[in-house]
Amino acid sequence: MSIHPFLKGERVALTAQLTIQLIQKPDLQDIIAMLDNPKVAEYLFFAPAPAEMYEGYFGPMIEGTEQALKEKSYPDNIIGVIRDTDGQFMGMAAVTSVMFLEGNHEVGYQLPEHAWGQGIATKACQFLTQLAFNALGAHKLCADCYAGNVGSYRALEKSGLVREGLQKDYYKLETGFDDRLHYGMTREQFLAQ
Repeated sequence: MSIHPFLKGERVALTAQLTIQLIQKPDLQDIIAMLDNPKVAEYLFFAPAPAEMYEGYFGPMIEGTEQALKEKSYPDNIIGVIRDTDGQFMGMAAVTSVMFLEGNHEVGYQLPEHAWGQGIATKACQFLTQLAFNALGAHKLCADCYAGNVGSYRALEKSGLVREGLQKDYYKLETGFDDRLHYGMTREQFLAQ
């Protein structure tokens, strides 16, 4: 895997048909369009929202990424944007540090509807799992998702994360509630794969 070139800002192959690159300002419009899709937002507690909210949230992360690249360091929030070989936006994935818990990281991903069911979330999660443990020296990698989002938790499981817990009726839906699933992997579990 091309982890170190990716962390230097290069576009690297995720698969033969997909690339991943650290987030840049022009990516934001594709991200906003994806998050505005009601089917994508169904399993995101923070979406849909006004574009200004996304700009306010992702803007500082993009600036932090630009600054880290100038300083030849790693961004605090490592966000990768996935595109196919034609440049079409196919999603985003991130690994972030858990505040106050050194060595603990969280992984997450969002894909536009046209990218679902192709194994892209799994490939992105596997890439970021390798990055977390091999480049960042993670002790623990965690994720959570809606229990109804089968594709999301299957991607986590295929990446080696294991279900560690469930919070009953955590997310309010239009039709009731959904549980929150917690997944994780320790360095020991990663090395045993």
